[in-house]
Amino acid sequence: MARRDLLLVQMDEAYERLRRRLEGLTEDEYFWEPVPGCWTVHRDETGRWVTDYAFPDPVPAPVTTIGWRLVHIADCKVMYHEYAFGARRLTFPDLIAPATVRGALERLQEGHRLLRSDLVGLEADQLDQPRLTNWGEEWPAWRIFWAMIDHDLHHGAEIGCLRDLYRASADQDIPVSRRAIRSSQRVNAPVRAPGVRP
Repeated sequence: MARRDLLLVQMDEAYERLRRRLEGLTEDEYFWEPVPGCWTVHRDETGRWVTDYAFPDPVPAPVTTIGWRLVHIADCKVMYHEYAFGARRLTFPDLIAPATVRGALERLQEGHRLLRSDLVGLEADQLDQPRLTNWGEEWPAWRIFWAMIDHDLHHGAEIGCLRDLYRASADQDIPVSRRAIRSSQRVNAPVRAPGVRP
């Protein structure tokens, strides 16, 4: 199998695994905070939908919500396409965070479509040609796709685990931290550790 075809098969399989993990995702799951202080998707003080970020990343990095991870995967697909094969104009702050599961899934699908089209359009010898990343480093084209395959698998597994925890918390009737999104107001509900009763 040719390298491009192998990358295409791997890209499609990783994406389909991610999509299966997202089937039936609810708005409650999207915003669910398994611990207080999660990075999430929310309105900022201006009312604009954003995802939490800091540069450089804090150590340790905060736990992130399913919504944050889903938007992160989708945005990275868009940005990798934009700088390796597109106009190189977008920045992460230009991407308004989707406020709903549907909006996030649409961005994810569009990002995947763009990258898949980029790969299909390459000849075999173009896989080794340098392409720009959104942070300014040049990578061979194959590495752009390989990074996105790994990214889907990595964060998809995290989302799968968080969805399991969400269901387990609900099954045990354990209150979870959930941020109410109303304009710029962000409120955390009380958290109780699994198995701990008042």
